[in-house]
Amino acid sequence: MTRIDFYVLSATTLEARFDFACRLAETIYRKGYRLHVHLEDDAMAREFDERLWVFRQDAFVPHVLMGEQSLPPAPVTLGWEAPPEPGIEALLNLNAAIPSWFSRFERVAEIINQHQEVLSAKRECWQTYKSRGYEVKAHHINS
Repeated sequence: MTRIDFYVLSATTLEARFDFACRLAETIYRKGYRLHVHLEDDAMAREFDERLWVFRQDAFVPHVLMGEQSLPPAPVTLGWEAPPEPGIEALLNLNAAIPSWFSRFERVAEIINQHQEVLSAKRECWQTYKSRGYEVKAHHINS
């Protein structure tokens, strides 16, 4: 069964959420997992793409926006509509909703910060996972 992890940040800004998402993406990549980051739309995907290039000077997370060519396939994909290709083990969901295809991943990560819109959306996600019988773990991150 898919493992669901919620990372709860004390920060209130959406920038802090993106910064933590970049660090988490780097950690997942360095552990050898292929990762898909699910975002709201094209604009959010491009913003996250840019953030991955600059979040830390000594970091490199090879990634590609879905639909762009990458040979060999990049270990991290960014998308907002269709599911990624099979073989990707982890999902980082930065979308307000849970994608219908989330259960194809070994692990799903959700990030909550203290921004009211994010709190509301992710509370609903938490309840949805729980009502479907998934074990949900919370990790409180003090930044």
